[in-house]
Formats: sequence, structure tokens, C-alpha cells
Amino acid sequence: MKSKTLAACLISAAFGASALLAAPAFAEEWKPTEPVTIIVPWSAGGSTDTVTRVVAGELSKAFGQNFVILNQPGASGSVGTRAVWEAPHDGMTMAAGAAADLGAYPVFGTLDANLDQWRLYLHVANPGLVSVRADSEWEDFGDLLEAMKSGSEPITVSSGGLSSATAISMQALEKAAPGIKFRQIVYEGGNPAVISTVSGETQFTAQTATEQVDMIRAGRLRPLAVIADQPLELQGYGTVPPVTDWLPEVASAPNFFGIYIPADAPKEVLDAMDKVWAEKIANSDVMKKHAAERGALFKATHGEEAAKTALPFLSINAWQQFDSGAAPNDPSKFGIPRPE
Repeated sequence: MKSKTLAACLISAAFGASALLAAPAFAEEWKPTEPVTIIVPWSAGGSTDTVTRVVAGELSKAFGQNFVILNQPGASGSVGTRAVWEAPHDGMTMAAGAAADLGAYPVFGTLDANLDQWRLYLHVANPGLVSVRADSEWEDFGDLLEAMKSGSEPITVSSGGLSSATAISMQALEKAAPGIKFRQIVYEGGNPAVISTVSGETQFTAQTATEQVDMIRAGRLRPLAVIADQPLELQGYGTVPPVTDWLPEVASAPNFFGIYIPADAPKEVLDAMDKVWAEKIANSDVMKKHAAERGALFKATHGEEAAKTALPFLSINAWQQFDSGAAPNDPSKFGIPRPE
């Protein structure tokens, strides 16, 4: 009887010890106990907002907790991103947007947080698309280019702000075709910018394909060129030629979007997000379908790989902004190399 009691005690002690050893690993697994806020620093309906809502749904399923969207536009995306940076760095408030914007904010001087102070979780790349109203006189990009070169008045182009797809695209076009005349009309995000071209307030737009695709399929917009060196296949429309067919020297690279968390957030938060991003988001059929339908490239990466993936376009944008005089701060001060 005594031996049984002793054995039972030993088993109990061994079980208790193993439970104690296992406890830290369990304790480090992040499970948010209340809804997580993702701040989209642009208006509803734009490319960032649309894809982030899809990502939020996938994250909600993976974590068993709601990830909710809060739109907070202003100052070309820096207002909402600043709100995330100034919130507690506990993983409960995340940012969304283009990685190029994160690189541009310190160059503009609108946010004192360098790219390496964020943990990046990328999902899709959205190319800029030059489009006009369906009834426009310009049949292809060559016609529009000639109008910008020879017209007596600047051609109006709708823009979502200083670091939006239109602003970045037009700086690339201006560098490749000096002397073109255009005037950006700025709106509070990509969606209202696109609508302005549809309604005739502006003569063309160069916002992302994602923001334009519904109006293209509806026959309200006609795409002329994608800001890339390869054609874009749009479901329900067809092939859009690359702008390099007319301007071979245009600098282009994939413009990646994602979710961003301050890099000094608790390790368990970042570890949990890393795992979900690699196992769930990277293999999400919902995300793949969304990208295909919206004319986007799906490539889910995180951490150092994401930073390397985002750098080519981020560098193009940051240096274009600085060289044009739009941004006052030298990108090299923030570890952003000049593109080759």
C-alpha cells in the first residue's frame, strides 16, 4: 500500500514538473482576448481598405478573435499610421498600407519611425494603372503622352495624395519624359480619386489597378497602360500594355501592401503573427482569389524577407520624392539606398 502511494506521488510529481516545464511555452502563445484594431490610413473603398478587410477576416479566423478596421485618412496616410505608432506597442493596434509609405514618412518628415522600427507582413502588390474615362479622346497611352507634351494647359490627373500610386507613377513618368504638363488634383484616398475621373472632374488617373478594376469592368474607365515593364492581365477585361512600350526608361517595381506592427511589440505577439502569416495567410485561397480578381500580385512574406521584398519600390519612391523636392529629408539617413 505504501509502495502504491509512493508511486502515485512520484507520478504526480513527474506530471506536475512536466506541466511546469510546459507552462512557459503555453504562456508565450499570444491569443488576443479582445478585438484587435487595424488602422487603414486611407478612406474606405480604396486599395488599402479593400484588401485589408479581406486580411482582417483571415486573421479573425486564425486567432479566433475579431480584427476590426478603423479608417483614419489624412496627410497622405501619415495620420492613421502615426496613431498606431503613438498607441501602446502591445499588438492590439496595427497599421495597414503600402510599404513604400512607411519608407516615405520619415523622408517627408511626417513620422519619426524608420522602416526597421516596424515588423512587416506583406500580402499583395498593386501596380499603378493609367486610365481615362471610357469616352476619352485618348485611345492609348501614346495619345495621352502627346497631349501632356504638346497641350497648352496641364492635363488633370486624380491623386490620393503625396505618396499615393498616382503621385509615385507621375513622378516616374515625369522623370522618363521631362516637360510633360499635368496637374494633380488630390483627394482623400484612391477611391474618391478614381471616382473623380469617372465623373469627369479629372481627365485621367494613375491609382492602383485594384481601385479601378470595378469601373473598368463596368465600362466606365479605359486603362491605357500599367506602370510596369510587363503587361497586366485583368479578369473580365483583358491585357493592359506596360508603360515601357512607350517609355522604356520608366523605373518600376512591385508596390507591396501589408500589415505593420511596431517592432518592439512583445515577442509573443510577433511570433504568433509570424506563424499565422506563414501557415495561414501565405496559403489562403481567399487571399489568392482576391488578388486574381483585383489585378494584384499575391506574395505573402514577413520579417526580413518582407523588408527585402518591399525595398526596390520603396527606394524608388523615397528617392523620387527627395530628388523632386517634394520631401526634404535625404533617404540615405534612414537606411534607404538609392535605386540602381
